[in-house]
Amino acid sequence: MKAGRSISSRLTVWFSSVYFAGLALFGIAMWFNLEHTLNQTRARTLERRADRLIEVLRKTEADSPQQREKKFRAFAEATGGGLMEVFQSDRSRALPSPSQDAENFPWPESVLAGHDKDSDTYTEATFAGQSYLVLERSWLSSSGPLILSVAAPLEGNLTLLRTFRAGMLWTVPALLALSAIGGYFLSRQALKPVDQITAAARSISVMNLSERLPVPATNDELQRLSETCNAMLARLDFAVAEIKRFTADASHELRTPLSVIRTLAELALRNPGADGDSLRAFAEIVDESGRTSRLLEEMLLLARADDGTAHLSFEPVDLAEIVRVVAAKARLLAEGNGHTFNISLPAAELPLVRGDYSTLRRLLWILVDNAVKYTTPPGSIHIVLNEFDGMLILEVRDTGIGIRPSDLPHIFKRFYRGERSSNRVDGSGLGLAIARWIADTHQADLTAESQEHAGTTFRISIPTLQHSSQPLLTTTRSFGPPDRRPVSTCET
Repeated sequence: MKAGRSISSRLTVWFSSVYFAGLALFGIAMWFNLEHTLNQTRARTLERRADRLIEVLRKTEADSPQQREKKFRAFAEATGGGLMEVFQSDRSRALPSPSQDAENFPWPESVLAGHDKDSDTYTEATFAGQSYLVLERSWLSSSGPLILSVAAPLEGNLTLLRTFRAGMLWTVPALLALSAIGGYFLSRQALKPVDQITAAARSISVMNLSERLPVPATNDELQRLSETCNAMLARLDFAVAEIKRFTADASHELRTPLSVIRTLAELALRNPGADGDSLRAFAEIVDESGRTSRLLEEMLLLARADDGTAHLSFEPVDLAEIVRVVAAKARLLAEGNGHTFNISLPAAELPLVRGDYSTLRRLLWILVDNAVKYTTPPGSIHIVLNEFDGMLILEVRDTGIGIRPSDLPHIFKRFYRGERSSNRVDGSGLGLAIARWIADTHQADLTAESQEHAGTTFRISIPTLQHSSQPLLTTTRSFGPPDRRPVSTCET
C-alpha cells in the first residue's frame, strides 16, 4: 500500500495554499487600488488644468482675438503639450487649435448643453497608438456656453501598472517558495517531539513494557499524549505481568495432578483383570496426559523466559558434538518413519561456540523432529554444519510438504500452526517459538526457507567463541518475544 504523505508535508501544502490565496487576493486588490488611484490622480490633474484654463479665458475676455489666441496657445503648450480645445456648443472651435496634435486629436463627439454650473465628463480616446483620458467641462462664459476639452496621456499609468504586475508575477512565487520552506521547517520543528515519541514507542515491546515515553515539558497536547500513553503502558505492563504469572503458576500447579493421573493410568494398565475397553481407555489417558505434560513444560519454559527466570549456563560448546549426539537419536526416528538421514560435517575441527549445551541440543532436536514429522515417506533429512566469516552455519534440510508463503512469516509465533500442519501432525505450536527463544539467547539468527511440496530448510547462524559477546557464566537470560524478527523467505 502506498504510504501517505507526512503531517509536515500536508501542513506545508495547506499553509502554502492559504498563503498563495492570500497573496493573490492581496495582489489583485492592490492592482485595482493602484489603477483607481492613478486614474483619480490623472483626473484631478485634468480638473486643475480646466480650472486654470477658465481663469485664462476670463482674464482675456477683454483682449483682442489675436492676443487671446496667443495667450491660449502659450498656456496650452505650457500645460499638457497643447492637448486642449475650446468648443462652442455646436462643436465648432471657439478658439483656434493650439497645436497640430490638438487639431488631429479625436475629441469626443458628444455635445454638452451650457448651463450655470460647471459639468465634467470623462472619456478615453486612442491617439497615435496611445491611450488618453479626456475631460470635457461645460462652462458658461460671458459670450455664451463653451465646452472645454483637456486630454492627458495614460501611458505612464499603464507602464506603472505593467511594472507592478510584473513585480507581482515574480514576487509571489518567490514568497510562496520561501513560505513553503519556512512552513516545512517550522512544522518539522513543531512535530519533532512526535518523532521522538514515535521512536520511543516503537522500541517498547512486550518484553520491556516497564520503559516509558519521554514527556516534553511543554504543557500542551504532546505532553498530555505522552502522559496518556505512559499511563496505558503502565496498565499493559501490569496486565502482561499478571498473565505471565498466571501462566507460570498454572503450568507449575498442573504438573503434579497430571503426573498423578498418568501414574494411576499406568498402574491400571498393569491390572490383569481389566477388560479390553478399560485398557484402551487407560492407554489413551497415558498418551494424553503425556502430551499435556509436555505442553505444560513448554509453556512453563516460555513463561520463565518472559519473566527473566530461565537459568542458562554459558560455556564453550562443541556444536559438532551436539550434531552427532542428536543425529544418533534422530537417525532411528527418521529411518523408523521411512526416511533417509544424513549429516555433513567438515573434516577440519570447527571452532567452539559460547552457549548452553542442553538448550542448543534442544534447539536442534526441535528442528529435526519437525523435519521428520512433516516429511512424507520416503523422504530425506539432512543436517549440514559449516563455518563462514566467524559464524557457524547449521542447517536442517528436509524434502517434506513445505510451508505456505502465507504461513512462513508466522511460524515462530506461539501456538501458531498452519492449516496443513494442523491437519497432518499433532502438536502444540510452541516448538518453533522455543527454538527462536533459544536462538535469541545465544545471539544466533534462526531463519526458514521453504517451497511448497519441495521441502524446508531451517538455518541457524551462531557466532563462534572468538566473535561472541556472551558471558561465560550461569545467568538468567530473557530476550524478545519469539516472533519479533522477520523470517527470511526465499525459494529453494
